[in-house]
Amino acid sequence: MAVQASSVSSDLLDTDSGFTSLDLDTRLLRAIAKLGYTHPTIVQSSAIPLALQGKDILARARTGSGKTAAYCMPVIQKILLGKEGGRSSKEPGVRALILVPTRELAEQVSRHVKDLCLYCSKEVVAVNLATSDQSVANQKAILAERPDIIIATPSKILAQLEAHNVELKDSLESLVIDEADLILSYGYDEDVRKVLGFLPKIYQSYLMSATMSSDVDQLKQLVLRNPAILKLNDAAASESLLTQYFVKCLDNDKFLLTYFILKLRIHPFGTGKCIIFVNDIDRCYKLKLFLEQFGIKCCTLNSGLPLKSRYHIVQEFNRGVYDYIIATDEAGMLNNERDSDDEGDAEDEQGAAEVEDDEEHESTGRKRSAPSDSASSKNKRQRQQPKDTEYGVSRGIDFQNVQSVINFDLPISSRSYMHRVGRTARGVGNQGWALSFVVQSPESPTPLPPKKKKGQQPVSAKPIEDESVLERIQRKQTAIGRSITPYTFDMKQVEAFRYRAEDALRAVTRTAVKEARMKELKMEILNSEKLKAHFEDNPTDLQALRHDKPLHPARVQQHMKHVPDYLLPSKNNASSRTRVGNVPFRMQNNRRRGRGQGQGRGGARGRGQSRKQDPLKSFTHVK
Repeated sequence: MAVQASSVSSDLLDTDSGFTSLDLDTRLLRAIAKLGYTHPTIVQSSAIPLALQGKDILARARTGSGKTAAYCMPVIQKILLGKEGGRSSKEPGVRALILVPTRELAEQVSRHVKDLCLYCSKEVVAVNLATSDQSVANQKAILAERPDIIIATPSKILAQLEAHNVELKDSLESLVIDEADLILSYGYDEDVRKVLGFLPKIYQSYLMSATMSSDVDQLKQLVLRNPAILKLNDAAASESLLTQYFVKCLDNDKFLLTYFILKLRIHPFGTGKCIIFVNDIDRCYKLKLFLEQFGIKCCTLNSGLPLKSRYHIVQEFNRGVYDYIIATDEAGMLNNERDSDDEGDAEDEQGAAEVEDDEEHESTGRKRSAPSDSASSKNKRQRQQPKDTEYGVSRGIDFQNVQSVINFDLPISSRSYMHRVGRTARGVGNQGWALSFVVQSPESPTPLPPKKKKGQQPVSAKPIEDESVLERIQRKQTAIGRSITPYTFDMKQVEAFRYRAEDALRAVTRTAVKEARMKELKMEILNSEKLKAHFEDNPTDLQALRHDKPLHPARVQQHMKHVPDYLLPSKNNASSRTRVGNVPFRMQNNRRRGRGQGQGRGGARGRGQSRKQDPLKSFTHVK
């Protein structure tokens, strides 16, 4: 029998009853209130009652819709009920296993579980195996305590199961696979199959995803039994809140336009928190070194950094220490995402809050070979994996209050594009903007690529493919009722900054990029807890690191940090005053006087004029 839910177009299903109507434990409700949650979102109102009835859940909801709480609450509630219902005398064991694709998401889920267990921390114990730096043997002591909930990536929990450090067949009650469409695409297909072999025959399952892909369908056949399928969509509410633009330009012009937007704080992309996505690590540091020459403070997030550093960077960004974060999206480039997987997503995006039994949504019979069936594709993927194969930021990570997203490098698929722009316009009534740079295809024959030294990573993506990717993105956005429109800059205003941008870009050499990456590693070495004992025994090593030469671009020019008046958009021209593109022009007053008005070379008087006023002017006044 199918379970139907009425169609809704807002983020709230029942705004009057709140979480009290979900029949949750009092301790859980107190923790929810402390977190500031007042009303359940669509996915929470739909999934939690069904989960408490014992049904398997397959939920698709957009990023930022509250999927994490939608499965954490019923999992914790079930453990509390079990311990109070007479099963507490049963031998302790792991009651729930939560699998996530990335270590960043594991840390985020772990913190959310601990927040929800604030008032029942003695009854419900959760451990995170994905972010621990300890070896499998050292983690044995942690698992010997029989925690109630384990959060891990498939590879981490599989290592523990194969080492017989944890037993799940006698105790497991709930299995959660978060971001299910990424689990297989991250190369976890074989790990997941092996983990399932260590599980009991009967348990409750949750599959949570932002999209419905063939990978999700594959997992559904493996772990779900007659599930309730929730296709939750609030596109009607969020459609007008996310505004999408694209700009066609040359590759070097991307640096110029980014500098112009952020330095002049052009509304809407430069006035609030902004995530800038690039496709590889070298590109990340190149853009950072470029912007820092103009005094634009930003931070980087990439797979080359240790997990704790990445998590700390996200926290600093959320606290407002940085307004701009340059994040690499290597995983999206390496997972071989193509629009063959995107075709089925358009249908899912158009559905409203709809719950159906699995019996009415049987597979269409289309078979898809498992990723493990192709040895060559698997080997190719393994060769292309980033330094940390469990890294990912375009999905799942809770970036807070992001006003805009800039795709400095266009992703290779429309699905990856949707996940990137999903970092903004999150929550009820929050507006967001997305701007994508599209490198134009050259009219002349394609020049030969520059020779690359052995072992050197490419600095940029393939620009020749941008326009074809843009066409696929536009088709996908049109299919789900959204639009991505061209953004036209007034290039007369921008051209005045070109010589500065080109001068700064010439200073960011390959050597400077390499040294910037070395600087990040040096800072991690100095802050490492594990190396403290080594530095105590070898103080000369510590001194060598501390007295290493400072790293910076090849040429540092302090005057580049300030924008002279003659470069600012003309105030005499009405059109220039109101617009620099097809979005209303608003520029915050970010001009700094440097050493003071009229003092030093950076003063308003310039180099050729006297710094002091004429003393006679203070005594005489000509009428």
